[in-house]
Amino acid sequence: MAISYKKLWKLLIDKDMKKKDLQRVAGISSASITKLGKNENVNTEILLKICTALRCDISDIMEMSHERTEN
Repeated sequence: MAISYKKLWKLLIDKDMKKKDLQRVAGISSASITKLGKNENVNTEILLKICTALRCDISDIMEMSHERTEN
């Protein structure tokens, strides 16, 4: 199992925001945006900053994916 941030990208579309906008309003680095784009692990502090900026819950931006991950 892995983490998927598809919900985050859909939410950005709904809010008419770009990744660069999210980076600015949430105060996170471009490296964090890149990790999110690759469904890689990010610090919970980053996720909390995103949720605060978007005024949403953690379950609104991420979900468990049932795709197999490679080790």
